[in-house]
Amino acid sequence: MSGIRVALVDDQALFRAGVRMLVESQPDLEVVGEASDGAAGVDLARRERPDVVLMDVRMPVQDGIAATEQILAAADRDGTPPPRIIVLTTFDLDENAARAIRAGASGFVLKDADPEFLLAAIRTVHQGNQVIAAAATRALFAHVGRGSGRRPAPAAWAELTPREREIFALAARGLSNGEIAASEFLSEATVKTHVSRILAKLGLRDRVQLVVFAYEHELPTVS
Repeated sequence: MSGIRVALVDDQALFRAGVRMLVESQPDLEVVGEASDGAAGVDLARRERPDVVLMDVRMPVQDGIAATEQILAAADRDGTPPPRIIVLTTFDLDENAARAIRAGASGFVLKDADPEFLLAAIRTVHQGNQVIAAAATRALFAHVGRGSGRRPAPAAWAELTPREREIFALAARGLSNGEIAASEFLSEATVKTHVSRILAKLGLRDRVQLVVFAYEHELPTVS
C-alpha cells in the first residue's frame, strides 16, 4: 500500500528540514517535494500531485492563500483529485488562515504544534475530515468576523431537511460523527451519510468549510 504523499511549501528552510525529518520518520508518509514560495508550490503540486500540502500563509513571491486557490483551481481544470491543504500559521487567531480556509484549505495547524498533532492532521485531512479543534475554529472565526456581520442564509440552505439542519448545527460546533450519533441516537454510518449530503447540497468541500459557512451566515437553527 502506497503512503500518503506530502508536499512542503514554506520559506523557512530550517522549518522545512524539521518537518521533512518528522514526516519521513513515519512508515505511511513520504515527502515528494519542497518549495520556498507559493508560486513554486503551485508548480510542485501540479508536477508531483501530492495527497496533502503543508502550506505556509506568509511567503515571498506568492502567499499561501493565492497558492491554495491556484492549486485547487488547477486540479479542477485538469479533472484530477485535489490535494488536501493544511495551512501553517504562527498565530492562533490569524485572518490569513481564515482566508486560506475559505479558499479551499482543509484546516490550519500552528507551527509550534506538537509533532504528533501535525502527523495526525496529515492523516486526518487525507481521510477527508477536519483538522481544527472546535474551540479554536470558533475563536478564529469569531475574531475574524467581529463587527462585520453575517450574510443572509443562501438559497441552498432551504434545501436541507430539518434533520440535516440538526446534524449541521452539531457538526458546526465541532462534534465528531460518533458524538453526533450518540446525541441523536443514530448510527455513525447514518450520520456520515447526512454530513455527506449536507456538504453536497451546500457546495462545501469538508467539515472545516462547514464551520466557516455556519459562522459567515445567519442560519436560524445554528447558534
